Amino acid sequence: MESIWSSVLVGGGLSMVGGVMGEHENIPGKITVEPEVLETIARLTARGVPGVAALPDKEFERFLGIDKTVEVQVCEGRVTVELHLFAKPDISLLQLGRAIQHEVTRAIQKMIGMPVDAVNVYIEDVIYQDLEEKALAF
Repeated sequence: MESIWSSVLVGGGLSMVGGVMGEHENIPGKITVEPEVLETIARLTARGVPGVAALPDKEFERFLGIDKTVEVQVCEGRVTVELHLFAKPDISLLQLGRAIQHEVTRAIQKMIGMPVDAVNVYIEDVIYQDLEEKALAF
């Protein structure tokens, strides 16, 4: 299935004209997807990857000195994602990072149809189960 999306950033949102060949006839109009939607897709997908303990909340973002736990940039129709998260113990952090990169890329490409240039994963800490609740409540 070949994607025929053409994308531009309009008013803070991502406007797409076209669709996926063979699925729908070409209907006039545009579809606008706000960057926050891409962030939500990335956040929910990352949280579902086995080995992810949590993503920092707003207070912890300030503590870490980051603007956002999940940040998405769209440049010339291509997506770059930055994710900050906590991992569970007893897993390979390298394999976890790669799994997150794979799943987030797959989800964005499937749901939005846009190419993903990079998914940068920042594992901020390893959280043991008894500390997990404290980190989520922090």
